[in-house]
Amino acid sequence: MGELQSIGTWWMWGGFSLFVIAMLSIDMFALGRKGAHKVSAKEALIWSLIWFSLALLFGGALWAWLDHTSGRAIADVKVMEYLTGYLLEKTLAMDNIFVFVMLFSYFSVPIEYQKRVLVYGVFGAIVLRALMILLGAWLIAQFHWVLYVFGAFLLITGIKMFIFADHEPDLTHNPLLRWLRKHVRITDIYHGDKFWIVENGVRWFTPMFLVLVLVEFSDVIFAMDSIPAIFAITSDPFIVFTSNIFAILGLRALYFLLADMADRFHLLKYGLAVVLMFVGTKMLIVEWLKIPVAVSLGVVISVLGISILLSLKASQKQANPGRH
Repeated sequence: MGELQSIGTWWMWGGFSLFVIAMLSIDMFALGRKGAHKVSAKEALIWSLIWFSLALLFGGALWAWLDHTSGRAIADVKVMEYLTGYLLEKTLAMDNIFVFVMLFSYFSVPIEYQKRVLVYGVFGAIVLRALMILLGAWLIAQFHWVLYVFGAFLLITGIKMFIFADHEPDLTHNPLLRWLRKHVRITDIYHGDKFWIVENGVRWFTPMFLVLVLVEFSDVIFAMDSIPAIFAITSDPFIVFTSNIFAILGLRALYFLLADMADRFHLLKYGLAVVLMFVGTKMLIVEWLKIPVAVSLGVVISVLGISILLSLKASQKQANPGRH
């Protein structure tokens, strides 16, 4: 039996939680006053840069605090774990974006209504990740062998993702969607960005509600990949939580930035699969070979960079077939 080892004190957990609540409030209420509107590429880029800058500033503040309280060596290691975890989660979040694009396309969600679904999707993902991180950290502390289960799961998931990277899921046969359509009253058309309406005393759910349920369900599926993956980098619950949450907070802005270009990054799924296979293998061989965090960071950056470059090169070739 073990105990959870963490650099996070009660006030660090409390302070970070208040920061997340404040940022979500700004996103949902202050910016929500604009109403349903199309998020421009400029707005998405600005928010993406804001989230990225905040994540880096947090890393800098964490390093300064640990350097002052625990020494340079611990500060360097923990912040490297945080940055690697953040980049790893940001990389895996790309897969969320592919799914969001597919869902919004399948349900023909007007672009000005997509923002509301994503705000709730991000909120749901944060609550879900918090619960799963605490559960995962407790399991690892109590039963060390769980790490090997996580590793095997990630390795198998990565292999399956690599093999079926080009396979488009058929939502018409989705069991959850079929069940909802059979048991819930669904309107044929959208009613603004409302999730339900009441007509003659009867509650009807709109297609927006179906999209929201599937977005939240996809959060559950992706959390099952990303939570074990981050534990391959660090078992510190505070580092796991903060890196995960920063990656998710920037997800909505990243979606609007990349949604129109999703087809141009079609090889990225192979890169994500390779990252999962690497992380899974790292967890399985940890007793015999401990791969340094810096090496893990290098692998994630390299795989992500190569898959993006190859995607753009392939897209350019398709756009200009006559050029060599």
